[in-house]
Amino acid sequence: MSSDEEVREEKELDLSSNEVVTKYKTAAEIINKALKLVLSECKPKAKIVDICEKGDNFITEQTGNVYKNVKRKIERGIAFPTCVSVNNTVCHFSPLATDDSVLEENDMVKIDMACHIDGFIAVVAHTHVIKAGPVTGRAADVLAAANTAAEVAMRLVRPGKKNKDVTEAIQKVAAAYDCKIVEGVLSHQLKQFVIDGNKVVLSVSNADTKVDDAEFEENEVYAIDIVTSTGEGKPKLLDEKQTTIYKRAVDKNYHLKMKASRFIFSEISQKFPIMPFTARALEEKRARLGLVECMNHELLQPYPVLHEKQGDLVAHIKFTVLLMPNGSDKITSHPLQQLEPSKSIEDDAEIKAWLALGTKSKKKGGGKKKKGKKGDAAEAAEPMEVSKDAPSQE
Repeated sequence: MSSDEEVREEKELDLSSNEVVTKYKTAAEIINKALKLVLSECKPKAKIVDICEKGDNFITEQTGNVYKNVKRKIERGIAFPTCVSVNNTVCHFSPLATDDSVLEENDMVKIDMACHIDGFIAVVAHTHVIKAGPVTGRAADVLAAANTAAEVAMRLVRPGKKNKDVTEAIQKVAAAYDCKIVEGVLSHQLKQFVIDGNKVVLSVSNADTKVDDAEFEENEVYAIDIVTSTGEGKPKLLDEKQTTIYKRAVDKNYHLKMKASRFIFSEISQKFPIMPFTARALEEKRARLGLVECMNHELLQPYPVLHEKQGDLVAHIKFTVLLMPNGSDKITSHPLQQLEPSKSIEDDAEIKAWLALGTKSKKKGGGKKKKGKKGDAAEAAEPMEVSKDAPSQE
C-alpha cells in the first residue's frame, strides 16, 4: 500500500479538502442536470419506468465522463436509483420493466435520485405538478409546506445547532399550511461511500422513533429530506412486490441455499457492494426468486414503496448541503413552479424569523473584506414564484 493510501485510510476525508469539495460539486452538477432531464420527461401518458431508466442512464453516462484520466481508479455512478412517486405514493417507486404505470395530467410527481464521485454523494428530490399555469389549492399548500420547511431547515442546519431544533421547526412550518411532516423520514449526514450516516435529523419525534441528539459541525455534509402530506403523515406499506430498491447489508453474512439466490447475490456484491440499486439492473428472471431468500436472511436492506391514503397529496424536497467554513452551501435543487397556496405564514413571527436567518458565517477578526470568489457564497434558495406568502429568498 502506498503512503498516500495509508494516509487516506487513516484520515476521514471531509470538506477541509478542496478535492473533496470539488467532487461533491461535480456530483451535484450532474444530478441537477439529471433532475432537469427527468422533469422534462414528466408528461401525461409517459411510462414511469421509461423515465426512471432515462434518469439512471444519464447519471451513468455523465459520471463516466469525469475523472477518467486519473492514476487511482475512482468509483462513480448512481448513488440512489431514479424514483418517480405519484400523488399519495410517498417514495421509492422505481418499477420494473414489466410495469405499465403512466403519468396523468394533474399528477403530483416526486422525483428522487442521487449520484456520487469517488463515494462523495449528491442527492436531490423535487416535486412537480403536471399542469400548465400556477399550482393552486391543497396541492399548492403541501408543496409550499415542503419548500418553506426545506428553507427553514437550510438555515438551522449549521454548526452549533442541534438536530432536534430542525425537527421541531419543520413540524411547525407544515402545521402552518395545515399539512403534516411525514413520519419515518430521516435526513442523514453524508460521508464518503455512506448515504445514511449515523448523525440524523428526525422528521417527526414520537415515542416509537428516537435518535441520538447531535450537533452540526463545520465541514459536515447533509442530505436534508423533507416530505409533507395533506393526510395523516403516517405512510403504510401496501404491497411488498412494489419494492425494487435495495442496499447490501455489509454487516450480514449467510450461506444461501438456492442457486438463483447465490447468482443474484454474487452479481449484487460485484456491481453494487455499497450503494443502493434497483432490481432492474439485475438479470430479471433470476432476480425476483433470488432476492426473496436474500431478504429473508437480511442480506439486503429494502427501500419499500410507502403510501398515504388515496386522495392525499405528498410533496418531497431533498437537497445536499455542505457546511463550509464560510457558511452553508446548498448544492442541489431545482426551481419550483408558481404556487398559489391557500394558507399563509405571514402572521407567524417565528417562521419568518427563521427564514430571515442568513446562510453565511460571519468571518472572525477585522480587516478588509476580500472580494468573494465564485462559489464562496452560500447558494441562496432557488427563486420560487408564488402569488401568496412566499418565504423571502436571499
